Amino acid sequence: MTFGLQCSEEQSCAILDRAAGAGITFLDTADVYPVGGDLTTRGRTEEILGRWLHGRRQDFVVATKCHGAMGSNPWDRTARRHILDAVDQSLQRLQTDWIDLYQLHGFDPETPIDEMLEALDSLVRSGKVRYIGCSNWAAFRLARAIGQGEARGLARFDCVQPRYNLLYREFERDLFPLCLEEGIGIISYNPIAGGFLSGKHDASGPPTPGTRFTLGTAVQNYQQRYWHQRQFGSVDQLRGVAADAGVPLARLAVAWVLNQPAITAPIVGASKPEQLAETLAAASMQLTDDLPSQLDARRGDLDPASMLRRHAGRTNYPDIHVCVS
Repeated sequence: MTFGLQCSEEQSCAILDRAAGAGITFLDTADVYPVGGDLTTRGRTEEILGRWLHGRRQDFVVATKCHGAMGSNPWDRTARRHILDAVDQSLQRLQTDWIDLYQLHGFDPETPIDEMLEALDSLVRSGKVRYIGCSNWAAFRLARAIGQGEARGLARFDCVQPRYNLLYREFERDLFPLCLEEGIGIISYNPIAGGFLSGKHDASGPPTPGTRFTLGTAVQNYQQRYWHQRQFGSVDQLRGVAADAGVPLARLAVAWVLNQPAITAPIVGASKPEQLAETLAAASMQLTDDLPSQLDARRGDLDPASMLRRHAGRTNYPDIHVCVS
């Protein structure tokens, strides 16, 4: 989601080369990316990824999303027409005949769930899409979609993409137990909170230029999520835990997400190739017995992760570790 605005195409390809060299085979994007852009930049990230994938498409699992407006027309949302148009446009930009995982990027309250499911089902049956999922959906809406899809024999959501990190754990209450119960994979985004959990930001001054906290239309979203004194206090405490463990905070944050029983894979992003070094190193990091409890004790917002572990089951896929967005 950084490709095409936060970083150039040359930088984007260097990031992809570094990820591929490290064994990453799952790439997640969206039609509205790059993040922080507007209607004039939408689709640019898929175009960059499509050019990079040329000649090696078979070696990667490609996921993309639709939902956000791609134009000024009122039907440029998640109605049937938009879904059917959006997938064709994504296929063209990605220079591929199929999308491995196609996700609804958000929930559209003005479009009936049945209409969304019927449109997605038609894409699976046509072969344009292999599997479907959703992002930023509440648990009750996912449960409704599962039930309605089963009753009508429609393609089923196999994956969800929620925001999840040491500072934001709301979905442990209901979405994660539902996914564990139903065998739905979870590829969570923002594992280092858009860079906030790298510990590089300072509460005494403004956000660093060029980061997501200053980037175009993303400013309000990311500052609203994380740029608060309480969050800075949490990062200071977590930085101490990381120092005691002898690892960078960014690596520890991603390793913690990987350690959660409901998570299939965290989605990591970068604006420079070297930023992947610490996040990808988390895939081989083993958390000692006391580290999860130390980290839990410093978040102070929701029920402990032990609640989720009681629901742990068949959804913890061990052979998919990290994906890049």
